[in-house]
Amino acid sequence: MNRQSKGISLKKINVTDRFLKREMELARTEVIPYQWEALNDNVEGAEPSFCMRNFKLAAKLGEKRRALGQESLPVWTTEEFNLVPEKGKPMEDRFYGFVFQDTDFSKWIEAVGYSLAAHPDPELEKLADHAIDIVCAAQYEDGYLDTFYIINDPSKRLTNLRDHHELYCFGHLTEGAVAYYEGTGKDKLLKAAMRFADYVEAHFGEEPEKCKGYPGHEIAEMALGRLYELTGEDRYLKLAAFFVNERGKKPYYFDKEHGIVRDPGEDNDDYYHQAHLPVREQKEAVGHAVRAVYLYTGMAIIAKYTNDESLKSACERLWDSMTNEKMYVTGGIGGTPEGEAFSYPFHLPNDRMYNESCAAIGLAFFARRMLEMSPKNKYADAMERAIYNTVLGGMALDGKSFFYVNPMEAYPEGIRHDAQLKHVVLPRQKWFGCACCPPNINRILNSVAQYAYSENEDTLFMHLYCGADIDTEFSGKKVKVRVISAYPWEENVQIAFEMEEVVPFTYAVRLPSWCPEAQVLVNGKKAGGEEKDGYLYISRKWENGDRIECTFPMQATYYQADTRVRDDIGKAVLMRGPIVYCVEEADNGKELSLLQVNASYEPQIIDEKWNLAGAEDVVRLRGRGRRILPQEGKLYQPFCGYRYEETDITFIPYYTWCNRGVGEMKVFLPVAGV
Repeated sequence: MNRQSKGISLKKINVTDRFLKREMELARTEVIPYQWEALNDNVEGAEPSFCMRNFKLAAKLGEKRRALGQESLPVWTTEEFNLVPEKGKPMEDRFYGFVFQDTDFSKWIEAVGYSLAAHPDPELEKLADHAIDIVCAAQYEDGYLDTFYIINDPSKRLTNLRDHHELYCFGHLTEGAVAYYEGTGKDKLLKAAMRFADYVEAHFGEEPEKCKGYPGHEIAEMALGRLYELTGEDRYLKLAAFFVNERGKKPYYFDKEHGIVRDPGEDNDDYYHQAHLPVREQKEAVGHAVRAVYLYTGMAIIAKYTNDESLKSACERLWDSMTNEKMYVTGGIGGTPEGEAFSYPFHLPNDRMYNESCAAIGLAFFARRMLEMSPKNKYADAMERAIYNTVLGGMALDGKSFFYVNPMEAYPEGIRHDAQLKHVVLPRQKWFGCACCPPNINRILNSVAQYAYSENEDTLFMHLYCGADIDTEFSGKKVKVRVISAYPWEENVQIAFEMEEVVPFTYAVRLPSWCPEAQVLVNGKKAGGEEKDGYLYISRKWENGDRIECTFPMQATYYQADTRVRDDIGKAVLMRGPIVYCVEEADNGKELSLLQVNASYEPQIIDEKWNLAGAEDVVRLRGRGRRILPQEGKLYQPFCGYRYEETDITFIPYYTWCNRGVGEMKVFLPVAGV
């Protein structure tokens, strides 16, 4: 049986799921328009993006250079990583923002493409076409399209791959172009991206005359994989493989680029860029967390299509390092703000972590591609955990403010005064100067159906229990699959099949590792089939009216961390299904550090509806515990024990926190009596 698969077109999936559909509708109706205003610097009180302003300026300056010659215009330094206008002075004709500011547009247009695939909207499409016209007008005749260098100094192109993100901008532009083409059939942006790809291919490769560099910030590898999937042109996959294979090779390209001289035999320590070793020799997830998971995603795409077992093994090894030693219970990754990076194994601090929203999204990217190459429930479990907790938590319930980092514990007084916590910003922000996270959240929410389901010629895979109507076919015969679900709040998932004739195929149901009592019935009887790597493969000749019923009992359960996670010794976290819970000041008062949970008491569902907009259907839980009574006196005194009072403890889903004002929050609580 072939277990490799591919994503299903969003045009063939109508998401009906109450939980995820709300998030998708929010992204479509609120976030996309809001972010367009942000890209144009029209959101009051938000940091400016400069994105569309830069594209317009690049087009204007490009025309002048073509008409008057390269030397006709002044050049600006390309050493600035982030430049903002001086207060009180008019903006000059130079680039403003971060060097990668172009990607604000690219991720926005990608989300628009996904949205239009599922929900045609002539007005939104008209706006997107207008934006594409602005962007394409800035492209050079040779295909190059990066406004930082077009505006500041075109002669410095490709001179700082390590730091200045040209290939990162290329990657995001390409992903956006593919999504918009798939959603609308319009190819203007796709043609621009392919011309940019031609430019990149002309400069990089194995040929002696070509540059042996690779991206400082990975994503071009993923994007070239997307181009290959769309066009079938091997050259895109070959270029992606070149970038992956060159990384970490001696002589180290970034050393050459920046004039770094090493002693003979001296090893590279460039963990930050995952360039310390060739990728097939890497055993530990290290460095900048977003760059890492983007690289690993590209590796998985290449391994799948080239049947490269050594690259697949590297992906599996790095996945296990990341999820078994460096992933938070919420699916977040990046344990240290120093370099927005992975820390050492089992170092998972709760208040000083980083947990960037983009990193959790990147984990979902990686998981999806591993599932399409080799379906195992461990990939889907982590993907689900990341999306349902950290990704959703990165955006407010109204879709108009965002977290860049996602703490596991928040003490506002400490955040205000401790310089080591300056990266934690409360509440969520309207926008960021470095706004990678908001549009990233937008694009994954608009495409989440492709993470829930995939297919091959004879199998439909269900990775997430997302209610949806799916139109597909097997052996040339049409099949409609209706998935009815109130997940993650309710434990039953119904799958109904509609077809005009008998159709043989396999339906693969993921069995989540958190639910050993999962039950799967076909037409009321226990399902037969092969169980492999956490998936149940139900192969039969399906008839109209056949049904699968899945039951995933959801008992509220306390979990403890591995004892090597020093920050969580003696503590527990509450989960129900894939949802991680936390306690918040709004429910439990100040000084949450005084709370201790009774882990032997099973928390109960709070019956009354929550009067929080956007969270009316949310399941809240009430547990039991005790609170240490304050004992004031000398800073230190002989130990005399603590006095306690018994108390109820209210738990809310982690993704809903900080929607009722700024206050304390904790995910892990000390266990009473431990």
